[in-house]
Amino acid sequence: MPSDNTAESSSDQTLGQLAYDRIRLDILKGQFRPGSPLRLQALKDRYGFSFSPLREALNRLQSEQLVVSYAARGFRVTKISTTEMWDAIETRILIDCEAFRRSIRTGDDDWEGRVMGSLHKLSVCFERNLKLGHAATEEQTTQLEDRHRAFHGALISASGSNWMTVFSTQLYNQTQRYRWPYFTTEGGNIFLKQSYLAEHKQIAALAVARREDEAVAMMAKGFRRTGEIIESLLNGEDEVARGT
Repeated sequence: MPSDNTAESSSDQTLGQLAYDRIRLDILKGQFRPGSPLRLQALKDRYGFSFSPLREALNRLQSEQLVVSYAARGFRVTKISTTEMWDAIETRILIDCEAFRRSIRTGDDDWEGRVMGSLHKLSVCFERNLKLGHAATEEQTTQLEDRHRAFHGALISASGSNWMTVFSTQLYNQTQRYRWPYFTTEGGNIFLKQSYLAEHKQIAALAVARREDEAVAMMAKGFRRTGEIIESLLNGEDEVARGT
């Protein structure tokens, strides 16, 4: 029979996971501005967790480079920059494109089913949100991002490398915190309308047709084009801040 201490430890771990999920999601969505402080009392008031699971969550987020810690100033959201964004994008291309290539070579019928199934779910969600426009709820926007993540996870799911999957997830998170907030802007919405779903359908079609080089090139092109769109939006914000 588990002791009371074991049960308490298990409860703390569960709360720590919940705190991690909530804070991480808000960082990725831009609810916390880059560089902004993450004070324990403010987080406790916002989420209702005690200090222990909040510290656990922040330490975990620090290990993923979404949060930084300063000896005298506590935790802050990691700052963003175009240099850091491109570093994350190019590194993601190295990892994801190799994992994708391996999946195309070795993936079986189940892998093809995961790719096409996740594409269908993404397509349904995207078409709905596109019709709703700015009327889409936060829950519907989150669902679209979740299905986008699932689609890219399916593409590399037959790579046979757990480490590639781990690194891919971390790099996805790093690029997501740039992509998600800025694709709610008008410029981001225009990009989505023009090419978002068509590119993903083409990547999936090339993958299941085993056209390896074309599929990998299309993936890399999509990552870089997304970076170019975000960079232009970030530069636009800088110009507004400077009054130019």
